[in-house]
Amino acid sequence: MRIKDVMTSPVVTVTPTTRLKQAAALLVRHGFNAVPVVDEGDLVGIVSEADLLGLESAPDPRANARRWPAPATRVPHLVGEVMTREVLALPPDADAAEAARLMLDRGVKSIPVVVSRRVVGIVTRRDLLSVLARSDPAIRAEVKRLLDEELGDGGRQVEVADGVVTLTGFDPGRESELAALLARTVPGVVEVQVTATP
Repeated sequence: MRIKDVMTSPVVTVTPTTRLKQAAALLVRHGFNAVPVVDEGDLVGIVSEADLLGLESAPDPRANARRWPAPATRVPHLVGEVMTREVLALPPDADAAEAARLMLDRGVKSIPVVVSRRVVGIVTRRDLLSVLARSDPAIRAEVKRLLDEELGDGGRQVEVADGVVTLTGFDPGRESELAALLARTVPGVVEVQVTATP
């Protein structure tokens, strides 16, 4: 399965000159954990909840009787001042499994999807989980449709249980291999088992 099959598109973006309050409101309003930062359409960074939460970490002066010293540095106001500039991005044809592995390895919750630095979508952990949560009847219908289109309706059987697709009645060799390959492209399929015609 490719990222383009599960990504969110079009994607909401901000620019380096977007005010931090606006970016925070955008994250809250849409339930995002991060948003790509673009400059003239090109990806230049990403701003996340973590980038913005640090701005609210100053202690509440009412919580203690003592006075807190004034902040030593200027408080940032624009996205460009807090955004992460080194951004992990992937093309639309990248494998969704690769995206999941990278999210886990790097501890990120979303990855912008780009074509020549242009943001065309974003894939999140939730997008990938929604694929795993896809119902067996929906998976079965799509696998059956795809196999009928590519191989013709030959009275073959397609069963799905917990994302595991079992294909029965396929000729051994190329037809079985092609059927398994096609079934694996369907979002939500976790395994394919083929029983060839004796």
